[in-house]
This record gives sequence, C-alpha cells and structure tokens, in this order.
Amino acid sequence: MEAVRIGELARVTGTTPRALRHYEQAGLIASERAENGYRVYGTISVVRVRNIRHLVAAGFTLDDIRTFQSCLDHDLAATSASDPDVAAGPTSGPDLPGGASPALPTLDEVAPTPECVDRAVQVARGRLAVLDERISAQVRARERLAATVRRVAEPRLPEPA
Repeated sequence: MEAVRIGELARVTGTTPRALRHYEQAGLIASERAENGYRVYGTISVVRVRNIRHLVAAGFTLDDIRTFQSCLDHDLAATSASDPDVAAGPTSGPDLPGGASPALPTLDEVAPTPECVDRAVQVARGRLAVLDERISAQVRARERLAATVRRVAEPRLPEPA
C-alpha cells in the first residue's frame, strides 16, 4: 500500500492537516511514522477521510461515526453523491505529487455491507431524534419570547382612532 503524507492526504481529500490529526485522535484514522518522523497514511485513508467528511456534513458527530467506523473503508459518499447537501469534498481527488494517483479500490469493492448500512441508519435515527428535540425546544423558546414581546409592546401601541 502506498504511503501518503499528511499534507498530501489533506490536499487530496479537501481537508486540513489539523482535521486529520483530530480524526486520528478520535480513533477514526491511523497513521504510522516515517523514518523522518512525518505521519504517513495508507491510501485507504483517502476513502475513510472522505467518508468522515461526508458523514459530518450530513449531521453525524465523530462519536456517532465511531460507532460504525468499520464501515468507513466502504465508499459511503458515493452511494449518495447525488445529494449536494451532504457532498463533502470531491469524490475523486487530484493526483498525488509525482503524478501518482492513490490506488483506490473500485466502488464495487468498497460498497457498504448491509450491516454497515443498518448500523448507520440506526445511529442516524438517533441523531434525528436528538435534532428533533432540540428544534422543539428552540420553537418553544421562540414562542415564549414572542409572547413576552407582544405583552410588553401592547401597552405602548397607539389606540385605534
């Protein structure tokens, strides 16, 4: 497997080295150290990082993603590339330095398994329930604020003639 340095991985996936270090700290990607001390990643990390970015853009947290991280080696983003609201970066990145392209598996080789899809859907439903509750709380807060404004503003309105 070809090794990719952190800057190259960041450029190919449309992210930053800082984000990659964050993903690594969260346990979602792994690197090794080259003889010179630089982080190097396997080319499968390109798929993993694109998936992480895709899933974060879709509303998942890194903690959510960690629960089905075994699915990250499958090209999840390609299965919904037609949805521009969750597209997180290019589905094919620029070539690596020296004209080499990352040797990525084909879509058929990395299609998500039914178990991965089921787990992702389960986590997504949980995330949706959390978001629905937050939205409801915000709607209730807005209604209380609007009622307060109406109550305070009413005495100051001019009386109809």
